[in-house]
Amino acid sequence: MSVPISQQHRVPPVEAGQSDSEPVLMVRDLGVTFPARRGHSAVAAVDVVDLDIPAGTTLGLVGESGSGKTTTGRAILQLLPSSGSVRLLGRELGGMRPGELRGMRRHMQFVLQNPYSSLHPRMTVEGILAEPLRVHRTVPASGIDARVDELLDLVGLDAEVRRRYPHEFSGGQRQRIVIARALAVDPDFVVCDEPVSALDVRIQAQIVELLTSLQQRLGVSYLFIAHDLAVVQQIADRVAVMYAGRIVELGDVADVYARPRHPYTRILLDAVPVPDPDVQRARLAAPPVQADLRSAPEPEGECVFGRNHREDGSPEWHLFDGGHGASCRYWPAGVRPDDTRA
Repeated sequence: MSVPISQQHRVPPVEAGQSDSEPVLMVRDLGVTFPARRGHSAVAAVDVVDLDIPAGTTLGLVGESGSGKTTTGRAILQLLPSSGSVRLLGRELGGMRPGELRGMRRHMQFVLQNPYSSLHPRMTVEGILAEPLRVHRTVPASGIDARVDELLDLVGLDAEVRRRYPHEFSGGQRQRIVIARALAVDPDFVVCDEPVSALDVRIQAQIVELLTSLQQRLGVSYLFIAHDLAVVQQIADRVAVMYAGRIVELGDVADVYARPRHPYTRILLDAVPVPDPDVQRARLAAPPVQADLRSAPEPEGECVFGRNHREDGSPEWHLFDGGHGASCRYWPAGVRPDDTRA
């Protein structure tokens, strides 16, 4: 049976790898609204997002295109105007002076999704990887060449490619260079925005292994944004499911994948093919869950978790065993969120 949390209308902080110390990243009430223009009204792309990511852990952020995943990552890195609080290593990023924020960027890096637009076409690989080292002065000038070679080796590229330009590489090789650039300054926190979507399966496995080994060696924390649920299951400690700018389910990866509570999470998981033909046939034969949950009417009276939120003013978020939480904001008729997946 679910237990409603505090009377605040928000998702509780992520608790992966709890410790007595403050998490590397603390996000409270994060919101991003794109202003109205050209006759269109303002759009709330991210609405009241709370996240905690302790050192050395990975939070997977999944959802369909347009759900607000990338916008959340950019807002955390202070690349978009936003409301709320973002604390990195105990320091509030919002309102920092440009010089202070520039110094903090050494501790937070971004792996972009599109390797074709994220590398300067007129800079060699050597210049691309050496630039953050010079800006943040993480290694002495005499050690930059050796560090560039080390980074290339980490992402599976030969040192001889250092004098080539981005147009001389394949998409997968370019993404390796992007990852190497993000890792160059040994950051404490990295937003990985679909970092393996442009790579083939074999290279995906290598990159996931690389990110995992770096986390084990340096204690770096990741916000891993992806649509590939199989990759998230491999790398993440906890997973947050985002829908329409809000987190609708959050919990340990094993628990969320085995017992999805929110119907949208079930939609995402059921879209992943399984090798067992009997299980796949059973999935296809089951009645489909309504795809656009926003159009589902809100139920009168009690929600599926046994609370009348209209009557008592309680939040629409419910906490289950093991810190697994889900929102009951959208519930199509006939959906049983407590069903165990086959």
